[in-house]
Amino acid sequence: MEDKVSKIKKENLQWVIEQPIDVQLSLLNHHLDLCKLLINYILEQNVLSFTGERYKNDPGRRYWRWGFNPGSVRLGDQRLPIDIPRIYDKELERNVSLESYEKLRELPGHDDQMVRSILYGLSTRDYGKVAERFFDSFGLSASQVSRSFIEYSKEVLEAFERRKYEENDFVAIFIDGKHLAKQQMIIILGVTLNGEKIPLGVAQTTTENAEAIKGLLRDLLERGLKIEKGLLFVIDGSKGIRRAIEDLIGDKAVVQRCQWHKRENVVSYLKVEDQETFRRKLQQAYSEDDYEIAKSKLLDIGEELKGINRQAAHSLVEGLEETLTIQRLGVHNLLYRSFTTTNCIESVNSQLEKYLRKVKRWMTSDQRYRWVICGLMEVETNLRKVNNYQHLDQLREAILYEVKRKEAEKRCEEPRRFSTKNET
Repeated sequence: MEDKVSKIKKENLQWVIEQPIDVQLSLLNHHLDLCKLLINYILEQNVLSFTGERYKNDPGRRYWRWGFNPGSVRLGDQRLPIDIPRIYDKELERNVSLESYEKLRELPGHDDQMVRSILYGLSTRDYGKVAERFFDSFGLSASQVSRSFIEYSKEVLEAFERRKYEENDFVAIFIDGKHLAKQQMIIILGVTLNGEKIPLGVAQTTTENAEAIKGLLRDLLERGLKIEKGLLFVIDGSKGIRRAIEDLIGDKAVVQRCQWHKRENVVSYLKVEDQETFRRKLQQAYSEDDYEIAKSKLLDIGEELKGINRQAAHSLVEGLEETLTIQRLGVHNLLYRSFTTTNCIESVNSQLEKYLRKVKRWMTSDQRYRWVICGLMEVETNLRKVNNYQHLDQLREAILYEVKRKEAEKRCEEPRRFSTKNET
């Protein structure tokens, strides 16, 4: 009986009705669990108003269930952690806010309004103004606001670090670092087969070193990240990131180096008056859908650069094959906008900046993680699907072929040729 009560997570009042009387009576001694059941029931009714009943096959419907996000509701002086259903609006390509959750957060004694105000860019020096703004409703001091935010952000951090990914089908992973007061916060962003972007993990390090990133990747594997079908990793030119992927993911990883980073690195060696000319040439080469044509043009540019700046030529040749991965996979014409550069994750970092830019002092590692994760959870609700996500099944096929090709090379065999659906 006690064990059943302790397992309450996403169940609602209907679950209570179906339980034996001893369990129902036991719940009266666990009022928070009973509150959670009622809250889950309210949220589920709100979800049903959008999506209808579960498991009804209606491919043309507009709203879809989209998993859960960590959340909480304050009841008196206690904060009750709950799982908030996510709804995706297929027509507008964005998540929908649940009105019922917003109302639950406005219950007397709940301070999430202030927490969100803090997240939206208020520095610690602004806590007093925030407290004054909400004083009539909450009667809180600046120190209470500070304590409330710390409590809330710790819960969000813990929920984020407990996330499991067994049920997610990822096709691509973006890895990039964000500078935060002389430290790097390495962020990993996953893209599912249906195009959804999900922040997966964060690690603090001084540089993009391999060991820190391997630790982060290892943690994601332990939490259910699947690699059996292969994954596309989109990265900049960091050797630490590349080595971590090679050491931990091995042949299951297909790497795409960011074409934008490569182009800018090459032209950085040139005189200012030459930079725009070669920037345009490189961009034209990278815009080619055909792998052989793109590679030929880049090699020609490399030969031209040898007479102008040897370092620029060397930079272009270094890692050239991995800058053309999407072309080699045969899906450049369909997916180049999202997967030839690290723009997807840099867009996330840009949105994250608005939550972090006014923090005046970064004092502890815990503070860094709490602010970054809280910001990421806010950003996640606004992330759109990747461009042309309808064609990600072709990317999956191409990745799987590439993985099998690597395995076949070790066995001196040739796998069956992959061809895109666009070939005639």
